[in-house]
Amino acid sequence: MLPLAAEGGQGGGTAFILPPLYEIFWAAVVLLLILLVVGRYALPRLYAVLDERARRIQEGLDLADKAKQDQADAEKRAARLVDEARREAARIRDNAQSEAKEIVAQARTDAQAEAAGIVEGAQRQILADKQAAQISLRTDVGMLASTLAERIVGEQLKDTALSERVIDRFLDELEAMPPVEGVDAPVTTGSASEPAPEEKP
Repeated sequence: MLPLAAEGGQGGGTAFILPPLYEIFWAAVVLLLILLVVGRYALPRLYAVLDERARRIQEGLDLADKAKQDQADAEKRAARLVDEARREAARIRDNAQSEAKEIVAQARTDAQAEAAGIVEGAQRQILADKQAAQISLRTDVGMLASTLAERIVGEQLKDTALSERVIDRFLDELEAMPPVEGVDAPVTTGSASEPAPEEKP
């Protein structure tokens, strides 16, 4: 205590606040050495760690930006594909409708042609049946007329040409007669309605 008091009396009131100069010198030397060591070894590593961290952060930000860009591109591609699919679907639908119309038109044309063929065949068949009926009727009527003429005359017509002329004239007169509506002329071939042949004396 005494030396401190003596020193305090000699150096004034600042001896309690400021250390001696040799302590300041050595403290400065130690601090400078620490700063040199830290600056030489610790700071580069710290800066390297900070730079690596900044680089990773920047890479993460770049990747995030790239992911956003890729997502935007993917959304654009998806929208473009959807539009193309819609246009393709519309084109396919239009083609299907056109093909359906063509198929219906072709089927209608084929059906009309087939119906015309059927009608034409039916008309031919009807005409053939009519001609066959006319021939059969003409033959039957001719035979009936010949039989009636023979019974009326009372002898068999041996002249074939005369018989054919009589039959043809009879049929022509029969065809020339107007039809009677509502009245069917009965054709009887029985013996009850036929005139009795005349007996020769």
